[in-house]
Amino acid sequence: MASLKSKQSQVAEIIKCGKDPVYFMNRYLKIQHPLKGLIPFKTYDFQDDCVKEFNDHRFNIVLKSRQLGLSTLVAAYAVWQACFYKEKNILIIATKLAVAQNFIRKVKTYIKSMPNWLLVPMITANNKQQVEFSNGSQIKAVPTSEDAGRSEALSLLIVDEAAFVRNFDELWMGLYPTLSTGGRAILLSTPNGVGGQYHEIYTKADRKENEFNPIKLMWDVHPERGDEWFQKETKNMSQKQVAQELLCDFASSGDTFLTNDILENIRILTKQPMEKSGPENNVWYWEYPIEGVKYILSADIARGDSGDYSAFHVINTSNMSIASEYKGKIPPDQFAILVYDVAKRFNTAMICPENNAYGYTMLVKLGDLAYKNIYFSSEKEKYKYLYGEGQNIAKAGFTTSKESRDKILANFEETLRNGRIKTYSQRLYSELKTFVWNGKKITAMKGYNDDLIMSLAIGCWLADNNSDTYNVSQIQQADAILKGMELNKTNIDKTSISPFYNSSEKTVNPFLPVYMPDRSFSGKKDGINPKNPLGDLSWLIGK
Repeated sequence: MASLKSKQSQVAEIIKCGKDPVYFMNRYLKIQHPLKGLIPFKTYDFQDDCVKEFNDHRFNIVLKSRQLGLSTLVAAYAVWQACFYKEKNILIIATKLAVAQNFIRKVKTYIKSMPNWLLVPMITANNKQQVEFSNGSQIKAVPTSEDAGRSEALSLLIVDEAAFVRNFDELWMGLYPTLSTGGRAILLSTPNGVGGQYHEIYTKADRKENEFNPIKLMWDVHPERGDEWFQKETKNMSQKQVAQELLCDFASSGDTFLTNDILENIRILTKQPMEKSGPENNVWYWEYPIEGVKYILSADIARGDSGDYSAFHVINTSNMSIASEYKGKIPPDQFAILVYDVAKRFNTAMICPENNAYGYTMLVKLGDLAYKNIYFSSEKEKYKYLYGEGQNIAKAGFTTSKESRDKILANFEETLRNGRIKTYSQRLYSELKTFVWNGKKITAMKGYNDDLIMSLAIGCWLADNNSDTYNVSQIQQADAILKGMELNKTNIDKTSISPFYNSSEKTVNPFLPVYMPDRSFSGKKDGINPKNPLGDLSWLIGK
């Protein structure tokens, strides 16, 4: 009778364990402690909650702090699935082979700690990366590879440290179809910067835009961790390490161009524009034109039909605030018309586009529209073989090279860090969060763009480096340009301020070299007595 009761109680325990994974883990599993050896697995409340989430939701994504025992927990969950359910094909993907093998070691430790009567399915095969059971279930752990898990029908997919898995976006595209027959997935990781598939999945899950259930586990969910522990733990950690390993902070955990403090200051200032207009309502206004204020309109131009966007910013030079902004996809000639209209609205703002191939199209169109307030940059070195040493050759627009790009971005970071410009755009803030160091190059993360960043960086550079020249009187500026044109024997209607506009033919050549002698202005005009030469960055201020 005692034997019968014993068997009945065992059956009851098997049924209870099959229904309640948390009970099973705490009652029968043991873990290998580095100091204490084999000890009972006792879950914390937050771990119990995680297991419930795993059961309640088909797809789960976990954003976690380090050392919360989540890898240990999901290994136990995998064992529960394989032991109590038939034909479960469980795959764990790890960042490298050693991590995958360590996962299987945890699985084997759990199995060895179980009483024989509870291990209903027999182990039929096992190696360093796989355990198979007589009920048709198996647990396999593999390192990252392009074909990992492909062509398999998976019951449960676990991706450990998913944010650090190489080419996870391509890997996920191949893995997702393997879950189509009802398979479940658990993606878990500490953060590794913004961008990438893991960040995208979690962000969308948090906004309820996909089928994943987001689980966020900060350092303080652990009952044995308080402020004293945090202070001690972070004493010798960098800001990036704290953000990545404890705070679950995507923005600061990667090699972002800006620090988290700067990004947070920018985020606080974001606000809805007071007006949205233009193509698809993508021209945003935070300020209307103020009489007597000089404005800069800087622009980054794209083809209009690819992954990049055309963008511009209107900067109020009196208080360095963003008055207006655009980001959208339109052809360069239409973009030029839009820029023309907005620039005219803002007191005939000085327009400075990047003079790449599409920028040239824009400059030509602006010439056709007879817009006269265009920025000119120096091309002294490029054209000295034509005009000799010591002559300053001007070119319409801003020329972007590796050197100039690095220079304007360094200035941009300093400008934002010191709060010298007021930005309000959520679109700009989103770009800055995904603007990162890639080796020695600063660039947008894969799948993101930096069009607003480059537009504003150009504007900040011009505003910061041309303040003296910008205030030179219009007459003095026009006089210098016209004398330069005469020296270069360029045919020009002197009633036109723009040296590149031919009033008789109604055409413009924005890349026509113009000789501008290095000189200082003398005499006073409108109370201005500039002592600096025009130098390398020359302004053309129309009437």
